[in-house]
Amino acid sequence: MEGFDAIYYEEEIENNEETEPADISLVPDPVVIRGAGNMTVFGLSNRFSTEFPSGLVSRVAPEEFKETVMRINGILKKTLPVNVKWLFCGCLCCCCTLGCSLWPVICLSKRTQHSLNKLLEWENSYLYNKLGLHWRLSKQQCDSSSMMEYVILIEFLPKIPIYRPD
Repeated sequence: MEGFDAIYYEEEIENNEETEPADISLVPDPVVIRGAGNMTVFGLSNRFSTEFPSGLVSRVAPEEFKETVMRINGILKKTLPVNVKWLFCGCLCCCCTLGCSLWPVICLSKRTQHSLNKLLEWENSYLYNKLGLHWRLSKQQCDSSSMMEYVILIEFLPKIPIYRPD
């Protein structure tokens, strides 16, 4: 309780704040998992590689990583063939419908993205957030062209210091 009713001037407080070291937590760059399939529909590849990235060593077990990617690939395996069929039909009828025949493909693609996001939310809440990781589907520019593609970003969550009063 010492100094409880003491009056400090703003200059003294500002000088004290400048001399105290700031808590800086360095977070590594996120791990990017690019599509490894042979077919891409609206930027979404038909599969992702199950090869364990070196940036996740000692953070997550390779088996857990592989299971998550296999779940993602399972969703893509179910949904993308249907999307391709609708894309083909939409392209054939595009001239007659003035482009409206492509709407089903766009809606199916959004549904696939939504399914993947739901899966990743579930995986994050039950496993990865506890390990200090956060998986998400993100749109990034391709390395070789100006086109966009969906990738899986595995971000490292900063460790929050727990304040314990003495």
